Amino acid sequence: MIYDVLGVSYNSKLLFLGIIVTFLTTVISISFLKDVLPHDGGREFAVNGQLSKGKPRGAGIVFVFCFVIMSLIFVPVSKEYLVYCVLIIAAMLSGYLDDRSDVPWNEYKKGAIDLLISLLAAVTFVNFNKDTVGIFFKGEFYNIPSVIYVILATILIWVSINVTNCSDGVDGLCGSLSLVSLFTVFIILSSIGSEYSSYTLIIMASILGYLWFNISPSKLLMGDAGSRALGFVLGVLAMKTLNPVLYILFAFMLIVDGGLGLIKVFLLRFLKIAILKNVRTPIHDHARKNKNWSDAQVVYKFVVVQFLVSSFLVFCIL
Repeated sequence: MIYDVLGVSYNSKLLFLGIIVTFLTTVISISFLKDVLPHDGGREFAVNGQLSKGKPRGAGIVFVFCFVIMSLIFVPVSKEYLVYCVLIIAAMLSGYLDDRSDVPWNEYKKGAIDLLISLLAAVTFVNFNKDTVGIFFKGEFYNIPSVIYVILATILIWVSINVTNCSDGVDGLCGSLSLVSLFTVFIILSSIGSEYSSYTLIIMASILGYLWFNISPSKLLMGDAGSRALGFVLGVLAMKTLNPVLYILFAFMLIVDGGLGLIKVFLLRFLKIAILKNVRTPIHDHARKNKNWSDAQVVYKFVVVQFLVSSFLVFCIL
């Protein structure tokens, strides 16, 4: 948008300006709006859950809107991206309404909403990227039938939304892991010349603005409003790398932290198979309760592992 107003071409200087403005806008917006956010009631079954009681919750509604608005201003916009913006907001609002609810939403209700949003994103990708519906492997591109790709992409985005949501339980953890994952994606997208690398930097700036308040001891929480939107973004960006399987590596610690719990619950609830009986999930709770790690240790160690995995990934593909 700003390029049309100023009559200039897209360039890195304006993108850098967008990054700075996004960060400052997020910090200022949260400062003014934090008192109108719902307050956390304390998570009964989470380790140290009562420490969050009374803190503003649902800050995702602020930093997600900041990201969407700033990206529309500072980065050239396509019709495809506009659809994703609507879906990002939908994912955020579904989480925010749950954050505000006196009674937490039913898991199946949230799962169904996530599934619908994921399906719409998968269909959107196939509709606008017919030539890249497939996967790169060993230097070759293998096409995948559109119907099968939609199914697989829907599963990917749904999983990404939920593992990211599950990782939001320690001050600074979800935001910090998402930053490392997004920066990894930025490097990959830049290497293939994707315009989505610019959007990635803008959302990273917005997350940094949120982390200004969320580093332990936090002053507020992103809630489902933030974690579900971040999961959606990571899932879509995985497809934009043209190799969605890379999600397993660039979101490795999100999958380990939140994904093992999802698998554990699914197997027990639907197949009556009990696994990881002596492991608390999400894994960050196991680390704090069973390993006596502090919140800071959890964040730093998880981030270090993700950084090492991301470094390996970048080294292998560049």
